[in-house]
This record gives sequence, structure tokens and C-alpha cells, in this order.
Amino acid sequence: MLRTVARSGRRAYVAAMSETPAFLDGGRPPVPDIVVPRGVTPFFLPRQPVRGRLIRLGKLADALLSRHDNAPVVTRLAGQALALAAGLATALKFRGSFSLQAKGDGPLRQLLADCTDTGELRFYARSDADRLAALLAQDAHPSADRLLGAGYLAFTVDQGPDLNRHQGIVTIEGASLAEMALHYFRTSEQLRYFVHLACEHVAGEPGPGGWQAGALILEKIAGAGGVDPLLDEAAQEDAWITATTLAATLTDAELLDESLPPERLLYRLFHSAGVTTDRARALSYGCRCSRARLAGILEGFSPDDLDHMTVDGDIIMTCEFCNFDFRFPRSVVSGRSVIGDQ
Repeated sequence: MLRTVARSGRRAYVAAMSETPAFLDGGRPPVPDIVVPRGVTPFFLPRQPVRGRLIRLGKLADALLSRHDNAPVVTRLAGQALALAAGLATALKFRGSFSLQAKGDGPLRQLLADCTDTGELRFYARSDADRLAALLAQDAHPSADRLLGAGYLAFTVDQGPDLNRHQGIVTIEGASLAEMALHYFRTSEQLRYFVHLACEHVAGEPGPGGWQAGALILEKIAGAGGVDPLLDEAAQEDAWITATTLAATLTDAELLDESLPPERLLYRLFHSAGVTTDRARALSYGCRCSRARLAGILEGFSPDDLDHMTVDGDIIMTCEFCNFDFRFPRSVVSGRSVIGDQ
């Protein structure tokens, strides 16, 4: 998502303009080059109808979340959304992007977290500052439903312009983002899930400190493909209940403890039921904005519209995902075309 802005005292990221003409400058903006090699650890309980994923964003969480000047309550919810999006995206076989979007009439008007098939994460949040301040004056730790208000939760798989998008939408139900996701799975997909989400700002001892985010997701799979054929429906249901009961003992501190390896944590939770991990998936900082893409957008505006966008001789467009300002001198931008930087 992009917006034109007037320069102000707000935090933003700006770099010197490239000598390359804007419509040819498709390079990535200067965002943190961070990869977490073991961001997602898939696992399953052998011969039982249970598979899952343990997600830890590690240092990626702080790099993504601290780039935006959101209130801590919004940042915490955004971190949970990023962990959830990463866990769901890496369970799918697709090419493109998977997004989670919550939109309501509360102080937090919109929250979107996006993960590509290669594990590139990004997010943005839009809040009404006055309404959020009023809510926080009443409740310092409001639940997700109070932040979002009445609205909808959508999950979208976008595989590009040549393929139809797959999207599921449900009304927001539940106090937490985890409960909202479970409501989606029950009503839209008729699937059985367990979801535990966590995001906190942790102290710097003994680790590096900053924001940490993670998730534990379990899914009940159909009675085939690795499930013991001797397990009837009742036995499979018992196995699912046992797995979710064990998963419910997980604490936020354990989930966010980077000193506790994923395999050790999963063994701690599920050793009585047996647990096997699969090949880990990497997560990284990802944003797909560029000056070339914005140049294409500016080509569609009339000279009068461009004049209204201009502040102190420049048109500034901000990518809401990476909070990066792209500056286009008005003198080199003409109606329905961008000549390039001078």
C-alpha cells in the first residue's frame, strides 16, 4: 500500500535518489537484509491425525515491527499477525503471496500481514490516533476485538494476474487474533485447528532484546496419508484432543525463548505422543515496492492532481509496508508520464 505524504516530524526512511531514471529503477529500497533460516519448523505426530508448525520470527520481528511508529498494543497484534501469516503461508503449495487482513470500525482500522511462498514478510497497520488514545486511557491492554471493532477477517492467496485469487472472508469473532482465526477455520474452511500466538518486547538479557513474535499451529488432518489405519474416528478424535491439550501447556515465554531450540520445545510439549520435525523453512524481510512501480502509478495522474500532491517541489510517496519515502521532483514528473530523475 502506498500514500502521498507531506513531510512532517514523523519517522520515515529516506535515501538519496538514484541516478537511474525512475521508470527504470526497480531496485529494492534500503531495508534490513535479514533472513531467519529456521523461521518455521514443520512437525507431525507419527501415525496420528496431527501436523503443525512452530514459528519464530527471531530478529526479523524487531526489524519489521520497530520500523513503524505504532502504539505497543498495535505492534503486539501486528507481530502476532506476522507469525500467523508465516505459519499459514508455509503450509500451502502456491506461487505468490498469502495475506491476512483484518478491517474494522475500531481504533485500529486495518491490519494486513503478507507472506510470499519464499517466506518474505511485510505488514502495515492503520490506526485512528485520537480513538486509540481514548481507548488506551480506559484500558491499557485492550483485546484485539476492542482494537478492531466490528468488521471482517480475510485470508487471501494471490498467485498473480494470470490466476484467480482465492479469498475467504468471515466476520470478526473472538477476543484475540487466535480466536478470530479459529472462527475463520470453523466457518469458512470447516477445519480443526489449534492456534497460539505471542508477541512481546523482551529485555536484552541474555539475548539481543527487542520485539519477538511466534506461533504454534496444529491442524487435524484427514484419516489418510500417514495416519494409523487402525485408528477409528473416535481414536483419531482422542489423539487430536490429547495433542491440543498438550499444546495448551505452552507459555508465551517458552514460545519466544530464542535460547530454547525448536526441537527441544516440541519434544517438551509432545514427547508423550511422539513428535517428528520436518525441514525448516526460512523467513526474511520482504517488500516489493520500487521507484519503477511508483513511476507507473504516477503516470496515471493528471498534471493538476500531481500539483496537489506536490510539497516544497517534491511528490513524496510512502510505502506503508516498509515505511520508506520515495521522492519525485515535480519538475521531472509530467501528467500521465514520469520523465525520470535529474
